[in-house]
Amino acid sequence: MKKFIAINILIFSIWGCKKPPGPGGNSSIKGKVTLYLYDPSTNTFSKKYPAADVDVYIIYGNELSYGDRIRTDYEGDFEFKYLRKGDYTIYVYSVDTVVYKGPPANPKAPKIPITKTITISKKKQTVDAGDFVIYDD
Repeated sequence: MKKFIAINILIFSIWGCKKPPGPGGNSSIKGKVTLYLYDPSTNTFSKKYPAADVDVYIIYGNELSYGDRIRTDYEGDFEFKYLRKGDYTIYVYSVDTVVYKGPPANPKAPKIPITKTITISKKKQTVDAGDFVIYDD
């Protein structure tokens, strides 16, 4: 009888566990990063390019630090695969344009995170995080 109860408790505890956001599922988050470069001749960020080889970070749920990092492809596209249902924060770093602009321009402006919160609500779901716009010199 004790074995029967122990086995049932084990089975129900496995089925009843809700897995937190993170790797191990079959959903994904994709997006694109666009880069605007500073043009000193016009004193604006007017040169637009796909942001190739830029680090993109993901935070699983409400964890304190990032859980994974990937780089964009040559067209600025990225995709985090094999995710479970839950909330995610995606971020990239950009030059802080408020501090950057002058006169004179500040080439040592700090980098700031550009973030988006994404929710995966179903299995086998691909969520488009949209376009992240970053600035650099």
